[in-house]
Amino acid sequence: MFASNRRHALLEQLRVPVQYLNVESRSSVARITASRTGRSLFHPVAPAPAPASGFHFRGVAVFAHVVDDETIEPLLPPGAWERVDPITAPDGSTVGWMRRHPNGDVALPFDPDAAMLNLLSESYSAAGRGRAVKRAIMRLYYRVRPLLPRAVQIALRRRFARIQARTTFPQWPVDSTAHDLFDLVLALLEDVAGEPVPWIAPWPVPYEWALVLTHDVEHQAGCDNIGLLREIERARGFRSTWNFVPRRYVTPVETVRGLQGDGFEVGVHGLYHDGRDLESRELLLERLPAMREAAELWHATGFRSPATHRDWNLMQLLPFDYDSSYLDTDPFEPQGGGSCTWWPFFIGDLVELPITLLMDHTLFVVLRRDENVWHEKVTYLRERGGLALLITHPDYFLDRARLDAYDRFLANLEGDPTMWRALARDVAGWWRRRAATSLEHDGSSWRVIGPGSEEARIVYGASSFKSEARSAVSERRS
Repeated sequence: MFASNRRHALLEQLRVPVQYLNVESRSSVARITASRTGRSLFHPVAPAPAPASGFHFRGVAVFAHVVDDETIEPLLPPGAWERVDPITAPDGSTVGWMRRHPNGDVALPFDPDAAMLNLLSESYSAAGRGRAVKRAIMRLYYRVRPLLPRAVQIALRRRFARIQARTTFPQWPVDSTAHDLFDLVLALLEDVAGEPVPWIAPWPVPYEWALVLTHDVEHQAGCDNIGLLREIERARGFRSTWNFVPRRYVTPVETVRGLQGDGFEVGVHGLYHDGRDLESRELLLERLPAMREAAELWHATGFRSPATHRDWNLMQLLPFDYDSSYLDTDPFEPQGGGSCTWWPFFIGDLVELPITLLMDHTLFVVLRRDENVWHEKVTYLRERGGLALLITHPDYFLDRARLDAYDRFLANLEGDPTMWRALARDVAGWWRRRAATSLEHDGSSWRVIGPGSEEARIVYGASSFKSEARSAVSERRS
């Protein structure tokens, strides 16, 4: 449907059909041309991810560098380009323009791929300012935390949560910025193509959204009491992923094999749970052999960083099939922020499964709320075709009230036929198959080819998947 002189991370995330021409091009401008109309979408090429200020374009927050008129004009084909839509700064001033050529070509003064990657990697300015100071404070806290009584730790977290709640970006409990960007680009491509743009739905047929239950086991007490949560899940027909810490407590092989034999999954939750695994490249490389050894012993393919510490560059060194340490949006974690998406994405060759539901300790202990917060977010994610991924800790589920809350949460979901009850590794495996699957036009219609062809579904237009529009914009592969 399109041809381009460069690869496009955003179009590959959506699986829009694009033929790449001269992908080694060093041109400083990308050109995406619609096969039927010959019209093109132009945009500058920017390094990404890289810190960038936040601007607004057609109501969408764009975290990317905006090039000025003197820079963009020499990059475009000659002609009477007209300024049509402004890109504005937070103070309302205009910093750039979308332009339109009389022949229907469109030009943006920013790189949509960079804007997407700046969101996924949390390189947006809100996270970039003072990052070194925040990390230093976080490291100090984890050094002194073992010396603090539990009541003091909780009191500090509650006080800090009041400060964290003031965060304006990403918005909590939902932030749709990445998906707004997807919809913006799809609309621009539809403009130049003159027809709806097909892409591959995020979930295999017949599912419209996915639920992944995970547990991080932090202490020996949690490891010894996994049966409390496991039995609730088994009774409701669910299975989950259990992440254990190799060198903090004893995880009996029998426990691991028992879970796996019953259809559950086991993953690696750092090495010591001391908040230092991703402190530096040198320390991570020093610890990786022991993590790899645990993964091989447990037949584990997934990783979660303790306290969801994360670093975009260091994560790519992890010898795992997938990670689940990034958040869609959560200001209350020690490293708050979010990737602003409720879909998986790639960090290099690593599949990332974002955590999209507030974890249990934050919900029940820090904020002192109930499971209705989960229900409300799940309702939103269901309507948007998202991934609802939850962390709970058996360490904190030792009383009947919280166990009952978890049971009510699952009971509310168990009858939904549109929901994919998936293990984390299943979602990661599907995302890899989807990434290797493409769309091909046979002269009359689009068809799916590749390893995911028996599972994939073709959708058209906006990525938001609002329930009232789903039947009109989707078609199941025939």
